[in-house]
Formats: sequence, C-alpha cells, structure tokens
Amino acid sequence: MTDIVKQEVRVRFAPSPTGYLHVGGLRTALFNYLFARKEGGKFILRIEDTDQKRYIQGALDNLMASLKNMGLDYDEGPDVGGPYGPYIQSERIEIYRKYTEKLLESKTAYYCFCSEERLENLRETQRKLKKPPMYDGKCRDLTESEVKEKLAAGIPFVIRLRFPKEGRTIFDDVIRRKVAVDNSVVDDQVLLKSDGFPTYHLANVIDDHLMGISHVIRGEEWLSSVPKHIFLYRALDWKIPVFVHLPLLLNPDRSKLSKRQGDVAVETYIEKGYLPEALINFIALLGWHSADDRELYTLPELEQTFSLDRINKAGAVFDIDKLNWMNGWYIRNFDTGTIADRARPFFETHGIDVSDSAKFEKVIAVTRDYTSNLEEMPPRGRVFYETPQFSEEDNVLINEENSKAIYSYWIHELKKQSEWSKEDLTKLIEDSMKVLSLKGKKFFFPLRLALFGNTHGPDIPTIIDILGRDESIKRLENCLKSI
Repeated sequence: MTDIVKQEVRVRFAPSPTGYLHVGGLRTALFNYLFARKEGGKFILRIEDTDQKRYIQGALDNLMASLKNMGLDYDEGPDVGGPYGPYIQSERIEIYRKYTEKLLESKTAYYCFCSEERLENLRETQRKLKKPPMYDGKCRDLTESEVKEKLAAGIPFVIRLRFPKEGRTIFDDVIRRKVAVDNSVVDDQVLLKSDGFPTYHLANVIDDHLMGISHVIRGEEWLSSVPKHIFLYRALDWKIPVFVHLPLLLNPDRSKLSKRQGDVAVETYIEKGYLPEALINFIALLGWHSADDRELYTLPELEQTFSLDRINKAGAVFDIDKLNWMNGWYIRNFDTGTIADRARPFFETHGIDVSDSAKFEKVIAVTRDYTSNLEEMPPRGRVFYETPQFSEEDNVLINEENSKAIYSYWIHELKKQSEWSKEDLTKLIEDSMKVLSLKGKKFFFPLRLALFGNTHGPDIPTIIDILGRDESIKRLENCLKSI
C-alpha cells in the first residue's frame, strides 16, 4: 500500500462492533457525513475491531444497516469497498506491525515486558495515592541486549510509545481553537498488545494517514489522546490532519449520556416508532445550529447548510421532549400514505387487522394528530377496529334519557341511505340537534361515546366515515340495547 496525497476532504466514522449504534455514534457519523457532502468529499466507514474481547457477533451488520436506515450512505467501507481497504482493522494487522517496527527502529517506541500483575499493583498503588494511573517507565530504558534476552526467553510483551516527559504539546482544534497539554501527564501508551493487535491509538493514526483522512471529526473524549497521536504523526513524518472534537452529549441533569443510562441505541428509538428523518434532524441540532436558527431540516437541506464553524463547544442536552415534538411534527406533516406504511408493522404487532388500506389511511390521518411516535398510534386507533368497552361512568351517560333519543334518531336516519358523505353527516347533525332540541355536550358526548368509546376525539362525520354506516349503526344499537 502506498501513501496518498490528501487533496480532498476525506472523513471517516470508525465505530467498534461492540453493540448497537449509540446516538452519540450517530451524531459523530452524521457530522462526518454532512461535512463530506457539503465539501464534495468522501465519507468512509472503517470498523475498529482490534479489541477482540469486546467484539459482539452481528454488531457489524447492525452498524452498517443502521447507517443506511438513517440515510447516511458511505462512499467507502467494508461492504462497498474502496481504493484504500481493507476497511476492517483486524484485516490490516500486517500493516500495523510494519509501522511498529519503524517506531522501534527510531526509538519512539519500546518493548515492555511488565506482567499484568505488576501493572495492576502499580495502578492500585497510584489509586491509593490519588494519582492518575500511568505506566512508570520500568522498561523504557532497557538495553538492546536486555530486550533480546527477554524476547529469546519468550516473555510476553507489548509495544509502548516513548512519549517525551518534558515540555508541552500544543495543537489546533476547530471547535476549541488552541489546546495545550503538559507532556508530563501523557502516558506511554500501549501501541501493540500482547496478542499482536494494535490499540486504537496506533491503528487510527496509521489508517487515517493511509486512507488520506483530511479531518478527524470525533467525540470530545478523544481530545486528551491528541498529543499521543501528534507524536506518532511526527515520528512517522506524516502530515497531521485537522482535528474536530465534538461536544459531549448530556442527560437533562447535565451528566454524560452513557450507554449505561437509559435507551441510547438508535435501534431502540426506531423500534419505539421514531422516524429516521426526525431522529437525524434532532441529532443534527445536538451541538450544531444554523445561521438562521431553524429547527426543521431534511437531510438534503442539512447537507447544504452544515458547517464546522457553527458547532458549539458546550455539551448538548439530549432533550427527549424536543425529540417527541419533532417526531410528532414529522408524523403530522409527512404524506398520510407514507406514515401508514411506516405505522403498519406497529398495528400488526398489536394484533390489529389493517388489510383495508383505505380505512387504515383514514385512521392514520386521525391518530397522528394525537401522537409523538408510531408506537402510540395502535392504542389510539384500535377503537376503529374493535367495539368500544365502557366504564361504569360511561354507562351512566349512555343510560341518560337524552342518549336514548339520540341513538334512536341516528339509527333511524342512518338506515335511510347506504352511503353518507361528510357533508351529509354534517347536515344530519344540524337537523338532529334541532329535532331533539339538544346542543353542545348534551348532544355530542353521548353520540361520540357510543361511536368512539370516548366523549373527546375526532368530529362525528370523521368517525362515521372511518367506521362506515353499518358499523356505526351497530355501535349505536349496542348502546341502545344496553339502556
């Protein structure tokens, strides 16, 4: 593989296949994707699976499916290929070993033969002294003969970075501007583990260079690792990419949004009936805002509008109430047929037969006005498919004298013709209120309760239009018989 000259914007999303795609991961992927599209560059998916102990079967397929479901199509990746593959790190082991040898030759890396038991004792001592856990450099100055002797004896080893302990590392970050870190607080990072696999720090620097990554856009938690990465770039005489470290995602209490706190998997939100379009729109506004402070964007609009200079430094609160509002807006404003298609599986899961597509779209047109996600629709729409069940309080209203007169009148009138338009029904309402000398709650509550199972809800013509004349008559007759 040959090094390439970075002439275009090339960004990557590099998740580990350790579970479902986290909403924080989606935000990182989205910002990379949007920047690439805005600048006419390339968006690359690279899988960082060098920590084999955390690998979960099926996670890779889920990651790729989640990105595509969200509309984030990558230009290069494990399943689409590209000129700088493989795009799975476990398939690039020989590449990492090659550059590790170069680091050893230049004395910017060294063999460490410390046992795990010694390292754990060292960490425990540092914890008791309330010091940050760092390697103490025991193997940092082993002579060549000592190293050869230990290698010949078959003693397990790792390769560590020989990071300078004096001075400061100063670097630029698009969001945080100038950042300075004292070298004394930077650990001699393990680069190559005892199993021969690289750590994130080594693999990501090598891959970012060889894949021509121009901008490293990732979470704030990696900010403290930048000095190690810069040291590696310089040790290998490579150009340093532009760094962009995104603000943390926070819970409403300002604590970090963690995989261990609540539902944070993208798949979970989709299963609950959140639309990909709404989720993308919501996630885009977590740490970024447009010049005109708009809140509603399609993905193509975001591709045209997004810019790195409008990303905030402060943490972004994951406000579920705002997500519910936004998802509800999309549900109400998308084409009814589209929402019906999206909602159909949710109704079927609830055992509701929605084979009558015309009726189902009418149900969706009504229920979507009262819901913030697709999962809330079946309970609200069930009444159009099943005979209402009444409480004792409902039965009191059904048994009132006015109710009996209303039901009798409407049964008689509805039977006069087989088809009723909404205009016909509106006229029937006006006529029946005059004939029965009733209006307001005294008229509408008993009628809506009999037809809809609730005194509040859609207007009467809409309810009857969905139920049909025969089902409407049947429900009115059932109430009349119970009096």
